[in-house]
Amino acid sequence: MAMKMGPRIRSSEITPKRLFLNRREFLLAAGFGAASAIAGARAASAGEKLNISKRLVTTTDAPSAYQAITTFNNFYEFGSDKADPAKNSKSFKPRPWSVAVEGLCSKPGSYTLEDILKPHALEERIYRHRCVEGWSLVIPWVGFPLGDALKRFEPTGSAKFVEFTTVLRPEEMVGQRRRFLSSLSWPYVEGLRIDEAMHPLAILGVGVYGEELLNQNGAPLRLVVPWKYGFKSIKSIVKIKFVDKQPKTSWQIAASEYYAFYSNVNPGQTYSTFRDQSSERRIGEFFMRKTLMFNGYGDQVASLYSGMDLRKNY
Repeated sequence: MAMKMGPRIRSSEITPKRLFLNRREFLLAAGFGAASAIAGARAASAGEKLNISKRLVTTTDAPSAYQAITTFNNFYEFGSDKADPAKNSKSFKPRPWSVAVEGLCSKPGSYTLEDILKPHALEERIYRHRCVEGWSLVIPWVGFPLGDALKRFEPTGSAKFVEFTTVLRPEEMVGQRRRFLSSLSWPYVEGLRIDEAMHPLAILGVGVYGEELLNQNGAPLRLVVPWKYGFKSIKSIVKIKFVDKQPKTSWQIAASEYYAFYSNVNPGQTYSTFRDQSSERRIGEFFMRKTLMFNGYGDQVASLYSGMDLRKNY
């Protein structure tokens, strides 16, 4: 499938009053903007360098600052504040690691991280990343096509969906110990329709900025699906299961009216508790940008949803 470069996202809207009055957001934006001016700025301990075989750039926008990518995170297993994952994940141990492959496939089993990675050449993929909360980043991920990994396990013809599960380690993940404070149940579960999972843009991520993933970014193995809201890109994966029915995902169970199964980036979707999805604030910038359908990847992925009502199937 040919990969077309998506249209450039331009700053076109003055920041709305609600964002201007949100001092914390404004200071974060200003701080990350300054960090962007320092090429290669490092706010956290860097991981090991990765051997990258090729590079795919899908936007003309420059990658976001390393500091923003590694310190402004949603990873509720380590806390609900954006700074919590970097602060609270230091004791998390991403090695050794294994992934259970289950369900409707010919090669189930327990695979070490090395088993998962060994046959695949690593690629750098520079993708837009859009959060349902209304902020965005441009991230230079390192990984390999998810579909290439899934094909190795030989899913059967009855496998229609793929379910992913995050590790359950309450002794290392403070957020998993606060069940009564979270609307989420643990372990975290996400899912894709199998044709979405096989799409060339979907990758298993193992690094960022040419280095191994840090704990706060989902070490050692995470999903990256750039045309969907960020919460669909599940982190710290320990189980992949092929199933014949649409899995119930964690956010869908917690609040299905806002977090449905597909959760494609859709500027026409509006939620009562979130901002209008038609615009976003790129971390490190002050002005708002227009959000693109499918996060700018419509030329590549729109055919997956031909004939679907994307407001109903959100």
